[in-house]
Amino acid sequence: MTTRICLPVVAAVLAACALASAAEKVPAGKVTHQLGRAFLCSDYGANTISLVSKDGEIEWSFPARRPQDAWLLPNGNVLFTHVKGVQEVSRDKKVVWEYETAPENEVHACQPLPDGLVMIAESGPCRLIEVNREGKIVNQVKLTTKVKKAHGQMRGARKLASGNYLVGQVRDGVVREYDPSGRIVWEFKHRNAFMGIRLPNGNTLISTGDAHRVIEVDAQGKVVWQINENDLPGCPLRFVAGMQRLANGNTLIVNWGGHGHLRQQPQIVEVSRDKKIVARLWDDQRFKTPTSIFALGEKGDVRNFGLLR
Repeated sequence: MTTRICLPVVAAVLAACALASAAEKVPAGKVTHQLGRAFLCSDYGANTISLVSKDGEIEWSFPARRPQDAWLLPNGNVLFTHVKGVQEVSRDKKVVWEYETAPENEVHACQPLPDGLVMIAESGPCRLIEVNREGKIVNQVKLTTKVKKAHGQMRGARKLASGNYLVGQVRDGVVREYDPSGRIVWEFKHRNAFMGIRLPNGNTLISTGDAHRVIEVDAQGKVVWQINENDLPGCPLRFVAGMQRLANGNTLIVNWGGHGHLRQQPQIVEVSRDKKIVARLWDDQRFKTPTSIFALGEKGDVRNFGLLR
């Protein structure tokens, strides 16, 4: 059987696809969308921590080498990681507290805890430590890993209200929950597991880095909700990094543009439960490759496990 191809029709289809693609690509230095909410973000590519207004203006920024995680504290200070440690910086840009790791190690996650403690995920020794305001390690949890190189061990890590810890072990390809002794009590295996967020109903929201998807799994490991790479029109998921589940049920997803996708898709997207895009940030003028987001205005004490991020 011979198949005939109508060249004018093919040409028209190709032209339409090219127009659609051009409409979504953003020339360098242009702004097409703002998120419509105030937020704090770490911009890995720009080596900067930024506080951003609802209108998209950067109101405060501070230099940080390859930052991954950032928190706005109740006193207005900003707690964040850089690749060699953690700093707390006041709004007048004074470093009021810091922890530095050994030169061969890396730090990609931190978290403010009750009593002024700070949890730090220290790749290299592959451990979670809790450090007091005097810089003393008051608790540590050794983790299980097959990965020798510091850069591939951990990304997102959170202490839970239960006292356990939830850790994205990216090169091991697993999100694990550890008890305070370092015993694994739950895990979910997935390629490029970046981070997990334990939800109030017991489910776990997981970002999967270069696996290009977000999933929510129940305690038995069943996927109950997911967004795959091409589920969101005009917003393909590339390297899926930081997230935040909002009080309204929507999810903020940070769409890191590294590994070959710079300026090819929105950097941050807010998605409803029925997988509709509520808002997106696509701003190559002010941002390069954000990796985490902290939405302002959400209720909850960040020092007492009050936000889902």
